[in-house]
Formats: sequence, C-alpha cells, structure tokens
Amino acid sequence: MAPVTEPTEPVAALRRLLDLLAQGAPVEDFAGPGARARSAGAGADDQALVEEATRVALDIRRTLDQHRRREAELTALFDTAGDLAALRDLDAVLRAIVRRARTLLGTDVAYLTLNDPVVGDTFMRVTDGSVSAAFQQLRLGMGEGLGGLVAQTARPYASADYRADGRFRHTSTIDSGVSEEGLRGILGVPLRVASRVIGVLYAADRSVRDFAPDAVALLSSLADHAAVAIDGARLLEETRTALVEVNSATETARAHSEAVRLATETHDRLTDLVLRGGDVTDVAREVAALLRGGLVVHDADGTELARVATEPIGPPAQGVAASRSGGRAVPVDGVWVCAVLAGPELLGSIALTGRPGLSDTDRRLFERTSLVTALLLLLRRSVAHAEDRVRGELLSDLLTPESPGRTRDSGSQAIRARKLGVDLARPHAVLVLHCDASLRPRLAAETARRARALDGLAGSHEGHVALLAPAERPGELARSLAAELGKALGAPVTVGSAGPAGSPAGLPAVYAEAVRCLDALHALGHTGYGAALPDLGFVGLLLGEHGDVGGYVHRVLGPVMDYDAQRGTELVHTLQAYYTHGASLSKAKDALHIHVNTVVQRLDRIRQLLGGDWNSPARALELQLALRLHLLTEPGPPRPPAA
Repeated sequence: MAPVTEPTEPVAALRRLLDLLAQGAPVEDFAGPGARARSAGAGADDQALVEEATRVALDIRRTLDQHRRREAELTALFDTAGDLAALRDLDAVLRAIVRRARTLLGTDVAYLTLNDPVVGDTFMRVTDGSVSAAFQQLRLGMGEGLGGLVAQTARPYASADYRADGRFRHTSTIDSGVSEEGLRGILGVPLRVASRVIGVLYAADRSVRDFAPDAVALLSSLADHAAVAIDGARLLEETRTALVEVNSATETARAHSEAVRLATETHDRLTDLVLRGGDVTDVAREVAALLRGGLVVHDADGTELARVATEPIGPPAQGVAASRSGGRAVPVDGVWVCAVLAGPELLGSIALTGRPGLSDTDRRLFERTSLVTALLLLLRRSVAHAEDRVRGELLSDLLTPESPGRTRDSGSQAIRARKLGVDLARPHAVLVLHCDASLRPRLAAETARRARALDGLAGSHEGHVALLAPAERPGELARSLAAELGKALGAPVTVGSAGPAGSPAGLPAVYAEAVRCLDALHALGHTGYGAALPDLGFVGLLLGEHGDVGGYVHRVLGPVMDYDAQRGTELVHTLQAYYTHGASLSKAKDALHIHVNTVVQRLDRIRQLLGGDWNSPARALELQLALRLHLLTEPGPPRPPAA
C-alpha cells in the first residue's frame, strides 16, 4: 500500500473553500483559508492561487445568492398569481396586491392608485401601512408627482428621496400628503392591461432608499399579475352586474307579461260583462273581487251609482281633480281615486278602499275599470237621451190642446205612457222651468233626471222646459225643484207650477196656468223661486183661470178666522174696522164701541197669529182684499161695516 501523504496547503485551502460554498457560509468566512495558507508559510505562488480561488468562490456565492433570491421572488410571484386568481371580489384583489407588494419589497408602505378616465386623473384606491388620512385620499393629475408621471407615461419611476427630487412636478397637495405620511424613497410601476394603463402600484419607505433594478423588475412583475387580476375581477364584477340586470330584466319582462295577461283577461271579462247587459254595479262587484277591496262609483255630481264591500264615502274632490288632470289613479288618505272621463268631459269617479298600497299591475287594472265605467255611463246616457226624446214627444202631445186639425188619442197616449212607467190615471201637475239661456241644455238634462225619479215626463214644449209629475201640491214641488236645480246649475232657476189635472185632457190648461205663474214670478221679481198661482196671493187669484176665492181668503185670514171660531172673539171684525177707518186706533174703538186698549190688545193678538209683518203695505193689501172677499162669500146677510 502506498503511503498517504498530507495534502499541500493550497489544496487544503481549495477544499475548505468548496466546503464553505456547500454550507452557504457567510462572506466573512471565505477569508479564512487564505489567512491559514499565509500563516502556514505558503509560497507566493500558492498564496496567489488561494486568493484567486477565494475570489472565484465569492463570485460563485453571489451568483448562488442571486439565483436563490430570484427563485424566492418567482415563487412569491407564482404564489401571488395563484392567490389573485382565487379572489373574486375586486376590493379583496386590490388589498391582496398591495399587501404582497409591501411584503416582497420589504417597504414601510405600499399603495395603489387607479385611473379615472372621466375626470382624467388617478386616485388613491388601497393602501397598506399608511397612517395619514390625507395621504389615503390623494388624487394625482396626469403628469403630477411621481405617480402622475407613471400613469401618464406608462413607465416605472423611482426616487431615493422624493421630497428633494427635482425631476418630478411637485404640487402642494401631493407634497403635503407625502410629508404627512413621512415618505422618502418611492417606487412606482404602471398597472397595464395590453397597452392601456389602469393605475399605478407603489412601494415606499419612510427613509431614503435606492431601489435596485431587481426591485423595479420585481414590483413590475407583480404589477403585471395584479393588472390581469384587477381586469379579471372587474370583468367578473361587470358580468355579475350584467347577470343581475339580465335577471332583473327577465323578472320585469315576466311581470310585464303577467300584467299583460291579467289585463287581457280582465278586459275580456269586463267586455263580456258589458255585452251581456251588465251595469255599473256588476262591473264594480267584479273589479272589487279582483282587487280585493271595496269600490264606490259616483257620477259627475257626486251621486252614488254603485257600492261594493265598503261604507258610503263621498268622492274626494281633490283626488278627482288630480286624477282628471293627470289621467292616472291617485291615492288620497288611503283611498285610490280615478276620474271617469270621456275625453275632457268628467262623467264621474271611482274610489277603491281597503288597498292603501297598489302594485303597478293593480293600479293599471283600476284605471282600466274607469274606462269600462265610462263606456257604461256613455251607453246609459245614450239610452237616457233616446228615452228622453220619446218622453219629450209624449209630453208635447199631452200639453198641446186639441184643434180642428188635431184630435187627442187618449188610448194611444196611455199605452205610450205605460211603456215609460208613467200612470196617466193619477193626478199630474205641470211645472215650467226657466234659467239663463246658456244653461238651458243642462237644465233640460237635470230636469229629465228628476222626472225619471218622480215617474214623470220632461222635455221642451213651446220654448219652455216642462215637467209633468204626479203631485197633489205643485207649489211645494216647484219650490223644492227651484232650490235643487239652482244649486246643481249654480244659477237661479225659476219654476212655475199648476194643477193637478184630474185627467190627461186637462193638462193643456194646467200647462197654460203654469206658464202664467212663471211669468208672474218674473214680473214680481221672484227669480230663482218656485210657486203655484195660489201661492202668489191676489195676483195668482187674478191670473188663475178658475180662482179659488175661499181658498185664498183662508190662506190669508185663516189663523184669525179659526181663532174667532174657536174662542168666539171678533178679531176679523176688529181688523175690518181698523182698515175701514184708515188704520186709526181712535176711530176703530169708536166704531166698535170698545176701549182703545182693547183695540190694541186685539191687534196684538192678530200680530201673533199673522206674523210681525201683518201691517206692512203688501200684507195690508192682501188682508184688505181678503176681508172684502170674506164679506162677499160668508153665509148669511153681510155684516155692515162698522161706522
């Protein structure tokens, strides 16, 4: 066996250098083999060899360090890409990017700005490690500061000390925010999607720092991954938004389709109901069931036409006016109101109760109900107009007297009347109505409505609006109609009346008397009132064709005559003496042979019976005429006037 020889010192030094490289020893340990060779007395050539080997070993170590660092960076980038790919929320993506940038570069702060294409600047979106509120709200104009320049040029920029760096366009806002955050060294790289810059990613220290090219490359690589992740998250968010919009549009289309189906079905049901002869009440009942509420229908005057499942309510005037002007149903104090219109004409209104909140579909159904109701009211009005023409023709036949060329067919008239619900066998009064000429069409329409309610006839005859109705007291009916129609028209309505006629043959004469009564009312200045001739006192007596003298006397003197009959007094005789002697108390007491106080007491009793105005000129004239007629008509020899 050959003897083992000790290695030479250069060989031993080279072996130790290789061991240090394998162990990854610190840099300072690599000076040991050279120092040991010198202390061992190695020659100059050997020492030079060891020093060269040491230099090569250090180069190899630096290369290995760079490879390890690059491997760590790449691993971090891959991990970052995986983390970003797993994120779906844009805010989470942005926070992850900034946090990873701060970790990889080991900086105090990292932050990210996004470009605003509308405003034309870039704004702070996410920060990590920041403590300044002003800094977190910064906006940078394109080209302003380091970040604005990166956003404008799409190139990375670094500054070892930004505050003292004159390469950038400083602004007071940016410098104030950077100073408040305490930043010195700043690195910014663009976030690019294809050729488009969407923002800037930064890493910054609160001390002066030179950012090596490796740091710039690392942050740029992270920014590239981040830009793709941001764009993906944004596209995903836009897709989600689009899906929500599509779902919303689908739901809207479905709701619209359902509304159209319901509207069509409802329209068919209501149309079928109308074609089968249904009236307003039938429509109200059907719609109240569909809308699950109560329904009230009123005409233009506020008269209730139909009511289903609710208490009586009046049409809210404010709601009707608002619906009429807007053409839509409107809510008023929890009640939905819709005007019933035929063009601009108001035919009435419908009110829905029990449904303070209506969906659009139900509201449209409610509004459609107003259209069907308008159709029914127009049909009813057309029928009423046709019926009114028939009624008017019959009325004219009844009020026109016989003449040589015209004979009355009572049988035909009775048959025609029965078809219209009028019984000519009953006593009928005739009323003649008058108002301003511009309101006469409305007066005729309102009179026709009243006539139908009274089981009578109405129409135009000889230029007058006439009404034929069964009534025993035509004067009372005239007064009530004058008040009601005057209120409905908002203008005075004067009504003259006469009758009742015992048979249709007497109606022409009764009509003539009603006309004379109307003329008398106008002549006496009683416009806007209603009366019969007997209500006009002696004027009526004079104008009446068959004056009721006894009735007139009793209407004027009745209370006094009844008092005398019940108590055996002589108030009528005292009143006659008082007027005969010129309303003189002293002459009246002499004629009556009583004390003047007795005369005063009797006249006071007469005042109580006849009213406080008994001695006014008009009443006095009526009383004196009645006294004279009483003397002429009372049984037995007339009592001589007191003298």
